[in-house]
Amino acid sequence: MCSSSRSQSENGDIIDCVDIYKQPAFDHPVLKNHTIQKIPTFFKKSQHSSIKYTSKNNFKLSQTWHKSGRCPKGTVPIRRIQKQDLLRAATLDRFGLKQSSSFVNSKNTTISNFSKLSGSSNVVSEDHSGVHLATSGSNFIGAEADINVWNPKVDLPDDSTTAQIWLKAGNGNEFESIEAGWMVNPGLYGNHDTRLFSYWTTDSYKSTGCFDLTCSGFVQTSNTVALGGGINPISSDSGTQYELNIGIYLDEVGHWWLKENHDIPIGYWPVELFTSLKHSATLVQWGGQVFSSQVKKSPHTKTQMGSGHLADEKYGHACYMRNIRIKDNSLMLKYPESINVASQEPNCYSAFNDEDVQEPTFYFGGPGQSSPSCP
Repeated sequence: MCSSSRSQSENGDIIDCVDIYKQPAFDHPVLKNHTIQKIPTFFKKSQHSSIKYTSKNNFKLSQTWHKSGRCPKGTVPIRRIQKQDLLRAATLDRFGLKQSSSFVNSKNTTISNFSKLSGSSNVVSEDHSGVHLATSGSNFIGAEADINVWNPKVDLPDDSTTAQIWLKAGNGNEFESIEAGWMVNPGLYGNHDTRLFSYWTTDSYKSTGCFDLTCSGFVQTSNTVALGGGINPISSDSGTQYELNIGIYLDEVGHWWLKENHDIPIGYWPVELFTSLKHSATLVQWGGQVFSSQVKKSPHTKTQMGSGHLADEKYGHACYMRNIRIKDNSLMLKYPESINVASQEPNCYSAFNDEDVQEPTFYFGGPGQSSPSCP
């Protein structure tokens, strides 16, 4: 990886501006002869939606490193992995990966069962707690949402918390997943900043894929957005609410594109990486997760999800997602026809889908440990 310039961010990050043709993606064996696609094919055609957007609080993504400079055209911004990042990792071979033990499934678990992930006895999830709104089907080729941005507290050094979108396909033992949203993860990033993140796996989080660009695979095309970079502004309780629009869409070539602010492409997961996700996703989820060795037991972690407030506190207090959309073979952006809402620990992290408004709004999150409901 060759850097033409770098920016030292005020939060300690070093952002390297790397030649787009020399980025880590092309170290992946299946991408040795890959030709970069600069823009998604669907940007060349008009986009249609069956429902109008109603958010007023979207903001163009601002990242902490922007205060120190920008990357020129022809390069991509990549957060540098520093020595202290590697020293925090439990093992070097798991650096940048999720805890695989969180997603051990029975052989009979199919992807259709995942819409009931939160309550499924087939899913062993001893070190993560999830809250989801989910829809399952057979031909999802995109999804997006406006995600309310917060900076929840993280209790333990190895804990992390997310607000994100998942698109999945496959079976329980070997499902494939592509994901994006915001996250607080001091174990990975070294501080408690809220950061933009992406993730992918082709083997149920066992050994493939990673966060951001910590491994080869994801092809970055944007010279303005750094995966893993800090984001701002942040919402405040009873104050101004900020939303980050995140979308993941399949194009005609077969690449899954990650974009923000509706029409700004960040990059893509190439078709060569996938088998089950090669043509479509069969499950889409919106929501949050807390990873900790102290979930589902007492004393419970105090790591927060979302804003740290329970879902029933609603707008201005609880974290939310709205303008939730899926795209299927009809090529229309639309609200999911069939949904499932669930929480694995409703006394610690709750969920509420408010459909009694013009635009359905999914509230989720909570404080973690709080007496007496979540001891």
